[in-house]
Amino acid sequence: MTASFQNVVLTGACGGLGQALARELIGQGAALALVGLNRPVLETLAALAPERCTVYTPDVADTTAMQAMAADWMGRQGTPDLVIANAGVAGGFDTAQADDLAVMRRMLEINLLGAATTFQPFVAAMRAQRRGALVGVASIAGWRGMPGNGAYCASKGGLIRYLESLRAELRSDSIVVSTVSPGYLRTALTAGNRFAMPGLMEPEDAARALLAAVAQGRTHIVLPARIGWLARLLNLLPDALHDRLLLGQPRKPRVGEAGATAIPGLPVRADKNIDT
Repeated sequence: MTASFQNVVLTGACGGLGQALARELIGQGAALALVGLNRPVLETLAALAPERCTVYTPDVADTTAMQAMAADWMGRQGTPDLVIANAGVAGGFDTAQADDLAVMRRMLEINLLGAATTFQPFVAAMRAQRRGALVGVASIAGWRGMPGNGAYCASKGGLIRYLESLRAELRSDSIVVSTVSPGYLRTALTAGNRFAMPGLMEPEDAARALLAAVAQGRTHIVLPARIGWLARLLNLLPDALHDRLLLGQPRKPRVGEAGATAIPGLPVRADKNIDT
């Protein structure tokens, strides 16, 4: 199989969508910088093509560490033609709980700031070669706020606006900026959801669809497409009716509650059962 992209940097490579993207890109023959926090998982992926893969484990919100990663990768492989900011965390949020303020701060650091720290070291080099693609993995959740999910919705909504700004800034440099808005993917981030997940998609299918759409130069990608239409229809409802419908759904578990996923950089509460 001929690769659409030859040189790729991928953050969040440890997770469900990230692993699926990594395997697909490796299968296509791309050289791949695998960025994440779970080194054993990344090393297992890199073993599929050790001559083309390099493992990095920085915190995506650490500017210095991300710049060092980028410098090392470009020293090995040159300027990437595709950078995917896929690193992300999710969890329920309650403004009335003081502990949850730290959850929101960390979620914004990873989901929003992390995209900027991922792209920044590569922009000048991509401008010089006047080509490349920057992909930010946002979410349908960024289109409208949902009860009990304010931190995640805010981080993904902010990411969508940031990507819009970056797209306008780089358009004249022939750099494509793509916003990916997945609906529900069968990953660890959705495993604890206690509400209906219409259009639930396997990460492998999402990865193939994402890469094909980016290769076509698409700037707005919804996975699966039909969930985007459903979200748009719901957003046409009056706010009062929309909010009433959402309040009838079970809320996402708060970080630290049973069924919630851990967030790197935050302590696990000793009195709570948490999935990692």
